[in-house]
Amino acid sequence: MSQEKTNENNGMGSVIAALAANILVAISKFIAFFISGSAAMMNESIHSLVDCSNQILLLFGDKRARAGASERHPFGEARAKYFFSTIVAMMLFFGGGALGVIEAVEKLSHPAHEISNTGLVIGILIFGLIVECSSLRVAFKEISELNTEKLPLFHFLRESRHSEVLIIFTEDACAVVGLVLALLGTVLSQLTENAFWDAFSGLLIGLLLMAAAIFLAVEFYSLLVGESATKADIAKIKSAFERPEIDKLIDLKTVHLGPTDILVAAKIDVVATFDAKTFDLINDIEVEIRKRLVGYKVYIYIETDTFDADYKQNT
Repeated sequence: MSQEKTNENNGMGSVIAALAANILVAISKFIAFFISGSAAMMNESIHSLVDCSNQILLLFGDKRARAGASERHPFGEARAKYFFSTIVAMMLFFGGGALGVIEAVEKLSHPAHEISNTGLVIGILIFGLIVECSSLRVAFKEISELNTEKLPLFHFLRESRHSEVLIIFTEDACAVVGLVLALLGTVLSQLTENAFWDAFSGLLIGLLLMAAAIFLAVEFYSLLVGESATKADIAKIKSAFERPEIDKLIDLKTVHLGPTDILVAAKIDVVATFDAKTFDLINDIEVEIRKRLVGYKVYIYIETDTFDADYKQNT
């Protein structure tokens, strides 16, 4: 997992770019669908409409995540991003795919459905492809900024705690692939004079969205339950405890409260000669941890204890 240097706006630039792109593309796709009757274009229209709803939900989730600590939520509401990302994945993303599959199956049952104005459909699909590629480029740029360890793309996506970046990249990638499939289906239907290819491409687009939704649901489940800090960040945290005053780091637990919020709980065994300076020692460790985790909001709780090799902690 990469260390993710972040600020409050990281990850949301791709959301705004995707929203602007999808509004523009959705309008053009619906026009083409009403003119042509293309099943693939209908699926793509639903896809873009769902995508617009996705980005609105993600922006609302980001607003909720910025809420400060309260008596009811003492650590703030940073994990709201994970909740709204899960809604996007399951209720909208998956729903859009299911609707597309249902419509495509109906068209496959009636392969004689007509497609008109294919030239216009192809033109709008190419236009949409250009716009979606531009949005995907923004997502790639933000991933590059967050992926400071230069991990392989899929590895970074699996390990990233930034749900909005994960969902926007997946969404934009599916949009580009979906447009290519719709374009191929339309062209093949025109060349063969067989509307089967249009309906079949619509089916593939729907299945693609459903597969993406399942992938996202698995990732967001893990984030909602609570994932630890990254291996790189845990190593940085542990390094703050490597000092002569500490005999042993007995236990260390971390959990992401949000993309850039981390809870650190540690138990240490202090060398007897430094017992009188425990207060200053803990303060110094907290300062060091925060210096090492630049860009994160860190909640730190450290307690002292005596190490017992025979002690078994309940897990």
